Amino acid sequence: MTTTRDDIARAAFRLFASRGYDATSVEDIAAEAGVSRSTFFRAYGSKEAVIFPDHDELLARVEDRLRTSHEDSALDAVTDAVKIVLFHYVAEGERARERYRLTSTVTALRDRELVSGARYQRLFRHYLTQWNEGSEPSELRAEVTAAAVVAAHNRVLRRWLRGECNNPRREVEAALAVVHGLLEPRRDDGPGAVVILRSDASIEAVEAAVREVLGG
Repeated sequence: MTTTRDDIARAAFRLFASRGYDATSVEDIAAEAGVSRSTFFRAYGSKEAVIFPDHDELLARVEDRLRTSHEDSALDAVTDAVKIVLFHYVAEGERARERYRLTSTVTALRDRELVSGARYQRLFRHYLTQWNEGSEPSELRAEVTAAAVVAAHNRVLRRWLRGECNNPRREVEAALAVVHGLLEPRRDDGPGAVVILRSDASIEAVEAAVREVLGG
């Protein structure tokens, strides 16, 4: 079945590139791959699923890492988890770039990608929230931290997808170090601060906003 799935995916992406996503039907993909329509649906279930085939498996891997966290390592677990996602896409190589080109031009696919990203952010927030005392400021901190980690990941991933980053491992470590530096608990006894940002804020926006509040 793995070979069949790979053959179908290769056929689908060839057609998406030559005809466009909307103009390519399941029947077109099956014919191009040399399989029946029923074989296609056993392998993927839908045309959209060819674009995003491994999301549930990847989400499970991320959650496995998060389950190992405890109060003192929650941020480390979340940053490790987001690297699992990044390195998965990097390992896909050109297929990930083909997907990026499609999601950049097809609204339905871009919306699906945004929903997938939101699922990771909710998952990160959930695990960070487990270790706070339940106050509104701590809930907000979990929300901001999850958004910052996702923003760092997205910045590096998009740079790599556009061919602007030759070393995503090094870049994501640097981006996540910024997140750690800005969002880890401060060690002094000064007054606290709450920073509220959009969930899709860039890592630059997160850094600038937090530095402004902290007077840095």
